[in-house]
Amino acid sequence: MIHTDLDNGFDYIVVGGGTAGLVVASRLSEDAGVSVLVVEAGGDHQGDPAVQIPGLSAKTLGKEQYDWNFTTVPQAALNNRRIRQPRGKGLGGSSAINFLMTVFPSRGIIDAWGKLGNEGWSYDELAPYFLKFGTRHSPSEEVCQITRTDVIDNHLSGHGPIHMSYGNGFGPMNSAWMDVHTQLGLKPTGGDLASGQVSGAFQNTFNIDPATKTRSYAATAYYGSEARQRSNLTVLTNTIVQKIELQDQDSEVVATGVQVRMKDGSVRYIQARTEVILGAGALQSPQLLELSGIGGRALLEQHGINVVVENPNVGENLQDHVQVCHSWQCKESIPSRDMFRDPNILQAGISQYEDNNGDGPLGRLSISSSYLPMVDIQGRISEQDKKALLDKYARDATGGNLLVKELLTQSDHPAVAYIFSSGQRNVKDDPADYTEYITPTEPENYMSILNILSHPFSRGSCHIASPDVDVAPILDPRYFSHPADIEIMARSAMFVEKLASTEPFRSTVFQPRGRRLPDGIVPNDLDCAREFVRRQTISIMHLSATCSMLPREQGGVVDSRLLVYGTRNLRVVDASIFPLEPLGNIQTTVYAVAEKAADMIRQDRSMIYRQNKL
Repeated sequence: MIHTDLDNGFDYIVVGGGTAGLVVASRLSEDAGVSVLVVEAGGDHQGDPAVQIPGLSAKTLGKEQYDWNFTTVPQAALNNRRIRQPRGKGLGGSSAINFLMTVFPSRGIIDAWGKLGNEGWSYDELAPYFLKFGTRHSPSEEVCQITRTDVIDNHLSGHGPIHMSYGNGFGPMNSAWMDVHTQLGLKPTGGDLASGQVSGAFQNTFNIDPATKTRSYAATAYYGSEARQRSNLTVLTNTIVQKIELQDQDSEVVATGVQVRMKDGSVRYIQARTEVILGAGALQSPQLLELSGIGGRALLEQHGINVVVENPNVGENLQDHVQVCHSWQCKESIPSRDMFRDPNILQAGISQYEDNNGDGPLGRLSISSSYLPMVDIQGRISEQDKKALLDKYARDATGGNLLVKELLTQSDHPAVAYIFSSGQRNVKDDPADYTEYITPTEPENYMSILNILSHPFSRGSCHIASPDVDVAPILDPRYFSHPADIEIMARSAMFVEKLASTEPFRSTVFQPRGRRLPDGIVPNDLDCAREFVRRQTISIMHLSATCSMLPREQGGVVDSRLLVYGTRNLRVVDASIFPLEPLGNIQTTVYAVAEKAADMIRQDRSMIYRQNKL
C-alpha cells in the first residue's frame, strides 16, 4: 500500500526495496500489528516489458530508470581499464535486471561463514531458507532427454514465491555441452545442485514463472497483489534516503529514523520506532553507513561528517566474480540470440511473445554451465600440482582466504564456473555501460563460453567520494591484486580452448574455420594466457562483502544477528554482509539470507516484548 501518512513513523524502516529489502519488508508485514516502511530510490517496474520479458533483460542495462550504472576506478591489473557495474534501481533491485540464472552455493563456502565466528550460519542452518524463498519446477521429459537432466530431488524444490524453471529452449548445443565434459573425463553433476554439492556439468534453471513466461523477481514475489493491499506496509518509490539518523541513548547508538528526499524534492525525517534495516546493496549500504557517521574516522572527517561509530571496516573486504568471455562463430543451424540485432526480428519475437502467452525465444532461455576444480589446457590439474600452485601463490593466506585455499585443495570443490550461452561478447576498454559488452557488433552469429572465478582471493573497497548522497561512491575492486586469482583464471582460459575444440562442439556447434572473438586464441603459453586475461576480464556483477558479517576485530561491520557494531537497532541485510562470496550467481544466497534475517528480526522483537512484560 502506498500512502503519504508518514508523520506517525513506523516500527520498521527498510532502506532499499531491492532483492533483500522486499523480502524482509514482506515477511515482517505479515504481522498485521507491525508497521513497515520501504524507501526505494527507483521506480516500480512491474509490468514493464523490459523487465518482465526474459529475453529482453539486457534492454534495462545502462538506462537510468533501471540501472545505477556504476563504474570502477582504473584497475591496474586489467591494463588500467574501468569496469562497468550495473546495479538494479527500482523495486526488486538487481533481481529486476539480472540475467535470471539461478544456482546455489556450495556447502563448503557457507560452512566457512560459520567457521569465521558467525554462530548460526552453517550450511544446514541456512538450507531451510533456500526452500522457503523459491519453488523449483521440474523439467519436462523432453528437456530431461535433451539436457541429460536426471538428478532433481523434489525434496529440495522448495515452496516459496520465487519461481525457478527450465523452460523449453534447450537444444542440441546443450546436449553437446554435457557430451564434451564426458569426453574430457569431467562427469555431470552427481546430485541435485540445491543440495550444496556442486561440481560438474549441468543445465541452468531460470527465474521464470512457467505459467506466465515472465520474470519472477523480488517485486512480483514479495510485493505482489496481496502484499500491496496490506494497510501496514507502505512503499515509497523515487525517494532517496540521504542518511540514517543516529542518536546516543543510554550510552548506546540508536537509529531513530531516516532523512529522505521525496520525489518532489522536499526533505523530511521519518521516525523508526523499532529498527532501521539497510538493504541498499553492496555499494550503497556502506555508502549510507558512512554518510550517517559510521566508518573510518579519517575518511569521515575528510568529508566533514560527524563520527558516530568509528569502524574502518565499513566498505572494505569487497569481493566480486570476474569473467573472461570467448565467442565462436556458430553454424547456421544453431540458434543464436545475435539474430535479435535485426530490429524487425526483435519486434517479431516480441509480438510472438505477447500474442501467444509468452511462447517463442523471448520467453525462454537456455544456458549450460559447469563447476570445475582447477584445470589447464590439458584438463584437471593433479592434486599435487594444485597444492603446489596454491602454496606458491596463496602461501600467506589467513582468515577467509585461508578457508578458501583449503576448499580449493579439495578434489572436487569448484575453482571456476563455465557458462555456455548464446550470442557474442565484445570486451571494450571504456564502454558507456554494460550493454556494450554484450551487444552484437559483428555480422555473424556466435555462441560464447565464459570462465568465471568462483572464489576470489583479491579484496577491494567501496567508499564515499563526497558527503552528497548523489555522488557515486569510489569503487575499487582491486581485481587480481592477489596473485592466485590471475593464475587460476589464466589456466581456466586455456581450458576453454580445450572445451571448444573437443567433439561434439568442434563439428556440430561451431562453424569450421569460423571467426573467434577476440581474434586469435589463447595459446598453450601461460604468459600469453595471463595477458589475454588482463585484456579480457570484466565483472559478472556479483559484488558483495562490504559490510561483512565477521567479528569486529577481524574486519566485521555486522555481527551474526546482522546488527551494525556499535548500534542497538541498525541492521544490514543484503549481499554486503557476506564474509566470503559464494560460487555462482549470488541471488539465491541473498534471498536465503533475507528470509533468515526476517526470522531473526521477528525473534528479537518477540524477545524484547517478553522482557518488557516481565
